[in-house]
Amino acid sequence: MRMAMIGPFGLHPNKTMESRALGLARALVARGHAVQIFMPPWQTPAEADRRWQVDGVLLRYVPLRGGVPGIVARLLHEVLAWQPDVVHSFKPKAYSGLAAWWLWQFYRERLWLVTDCDDWEGWGGWNNLAPYSPGQKLLFAWQERWGMTHAHALTVASRELQRLAWSRGMAREQVVYLPNGAGIEEQQAKSERQKTKKPTLLLYSRLFEFDVGRLVRVLAGVKTAVPNLAILSVGTGLYANDAAQLQAQFAAAGLLDTVTDVGWVKVSKLPALLSTADVGIYLMEENMLNRTKCPVKLADMIATGLPIVAEAVGQVPEYVMQGHNGLLRRSGDEAGLIADLVYLLQNRGERERMGGNGRAHYAAHFSWDKAAEHVEEYYESSITS
Repeated sequence: MRMAMIGPFGLHPNKTMESRALGLARALVARGHAVQIFMPPWQTPAEADRRWQVDGVLLRYVPLRGGVPGIVARLLHEVLAWQPDVVHSFKPKAYSGLAAWWLWQFYRERLWLVTDCDDWEGWGGWNNLAPYSPGQKLLFAWQERWGMTHAHALTVASRELQRLAWSRGMAREQVVYLPNGAGIEEQQAKSERQKTKKPTLLLYSRLFEFDVGRLVRVLAGVKTAVPNLAILSVGTGLYANDAAQLQAQFAAAGLLDTVTDVGWVKVSKLPALLSTADVGIYLMEENMLNRTKCPVKLADMIATGLPIVAEAVGQVPEYVMQGHNGLLRRSGDEAGLIADLVYLLQNRGERERMGGNGRAHYAAHFSWDKAAEHVEEYYESSITS
């Protein structure tokens, strides 16, 4: 089967295409399918008009000429020239949303058209957070509503998106639950955990899912109970102000000497780095964006065998099972989070048990190979029926 994937952005720094689309595409290629991903690299315009391969997946950055109409036309031209059996549009917004709209108008009798949603783009979601113009916000909200109900099938990354699609009229059998696998190399994630001299807590986040002041209070509480605590911070804020605010609050709480901030790290280096931590923390405010998203970073940590203390919002309880591979608290329970983190940091046996359970849980339910198998079965049964 030939599958074309369309994205609204290039691979980096957009994690939807880099981890979700490419992760699924690589697994589908390994199962014998031909997959090509078409994207406009508007964040990295110097890479326009580029072709390359990753593990058998063909990738194409289309030229950035002719404004929005020209870019969309080029996407459509190249996708149709490749003659796919399936066109899978990732994120029903911007360029991919416009291309999906055109294909539905003129090609829905000739191609199997699928839309993928991995978080909430409209009001209550990214429209409330990202610095889009008013016109872009209106367009993206409309594209999301339209795209969720104008496709032969809809793949969704979260149970909340599944529920939203059903509530908007998509038939239950047309909505395919497809949670995220890890963004790191799954084979590399199997390396043994490294022993550290100090009990080490991992903060692996872009900092927009929660109030950083709450995070700092939790970490300060853990530090009080575990004086030799080390905090490993991987990544940085979605926006520069987020990272600056966190550093200022670390300083005010007397935690700067406790924190090793390594910033952004190449994907190939992440498994070894994550394996140096003993426990991971994952905070989530209770809101629409967090309920609909499916955190790749959480999948990364579980795949590497890291026990997690997390807040039970949205997809988190699907990945972190209470007492099995981590500990869960309701969002905002700072005292409970502190107690759970201290407990795991001081109990190596529990960490090792939960870490092993987490790896097995990930392999059984969230690997990209499992996702590809599910998608393959759905495509083949639906297209031939």
